[in-house]
Amino acid sequence: MLLLPRPLFLFLITITIQTVTPILLSPVSKDPSTQLYTISMYLQTPLQPTTLHLDLGSSLTWLLCNNNSSSNHPIPCNSSLCTTFNSGGTCSNNTCSLFPENPITRNTLLSTANLDTLALPTSNGSTQGSLVQITDFIFSCSTAQLLQGLAQNATGLAALGRNNLSLPAQISNSLSTTRCFALCLPASTQSNGAAFFASTGPYIFNSKIDLSKSLIYTPLIVNPVADTVISYNGQPSDEYFVNVTSIRINGKDVPINASILAIHQDGSGGTKISTSEPYTVMESSLYKRFVELFVNESLAFNLTATEAVEPFGVCYREGDLTTTRVGPAVPTVDLVMHSDDVFWRIFGGNSMVRIEKEGVGMGLWCLGFVDGGAHRRTSVVIGGHQLEDNLVQFDLDSNRFGFTSSLLLQATTCSNLNNP
Repeated sequence: MLLLPRPLFLFLITITIQTVTPILLSPVSKDPSTQLYTISMYLQTPLQPTTLHLDLGSSLTWLLCNNNSSSNHPIPCNSSLCTTFNSGGTCSNNTCSLFPENPITRNTLLSTANLDTLALPTSNGSTQGSLVQITDFIFSCSTAQLLQGLAQNATGLAALGRNNLSLPAQISNSLSTTRCFALCLPASTQSNGAAFFASTGPYIFNSKIDLSKSLIYTPLIVNPVADTVISYNGQPSDEYFVNVTSIRINGKDVPINASILAIHQDGSGGTKISTSEPYTVMESSLYKRFVELFVNESLAFNLTATEAVEPFGVCYREGDLTTTRVGPAVPTVDLVMHSDDVFWRIFGGNSMVRIEKEGVGMGLWCLGFVDGGAHRRTSVVIGGHQLEDNLVQFDLDSNRFGFTSSLLLQATTCSNLNNP
């Protein structure tokens, strides 16, 4: 299990970027109530352990603020820093203000922009080391009301979007390191995964497996139209889109019009990667054909669907499925990227969700993809369950997305950072 170091005073150092360019490491946890994720770090002076909701598409980190930090100070109105924000330097009560946003409820508010100290442990890709202190970390304060729908123990939100105010961007800018970060989301609520910042690797698991060598790459695509509550003219999306060109089940193409997977001029369509959705969400017409082919291909596995459990559309009795090292034996799902030989293969451990059925004595395995409706803005949203126990990398310097297939193929998981 990945833990933050204690006591703080033994580990806290300030690293100058002229001598050290470390990987920064943070534990990632799965919330059992929402099936969403949190990331842990240190904030304020003196440093305080802080748990924030992890969101890939958000632009601005925000949290519940207090008056206990000696290093916290608001950004002055009309300062050079304030005028660089997308808000154009919005002022409220004589201080610079920003718009923290909840990606689940789509609520926002106007609140002060602040600077304070952030600290994360260093890593050599395997073991955890001393804390690196980053001063003047930009964030916004918020109220408890904005926490609705987020992971239950979160006291704010860590934004990982492709924006200069996001957590990874500020870390890379502060340390003058590569604009690259990686996530390994845990499948279990009992143990931690990890986030790696400011490095392209190595990412070492089981003390010997460098997962950076297992990455397959596809270009990151910019959606030209932002989908935020507060938007600005000409602002592209800060979310991460990839060019999925087709979907295969057991090697057979799902029969769909390829245009549904393209990003259109109004920003609709396309495929994005999100930690705001527990499961992959598809536009209705695509979902219908996806499910039909999956059910048909399941016949070769001697599987017959039973009554489904919401929000899922297809379920099977647990006793009818056999178990493999990559999860229940079901048809594979391939997300084909920019080329037919570049695809993300999803095995049963990531395509199926186990559901306890009360009073039966045996559970169900349900297909972990859900119907997003006929008027879904984004055609495919790859959700958290499909990301778990896969290492994914967001390399903005090279404008590419790296992904592994299930780590279970390599006899490891996201919870096995440096664990034999």
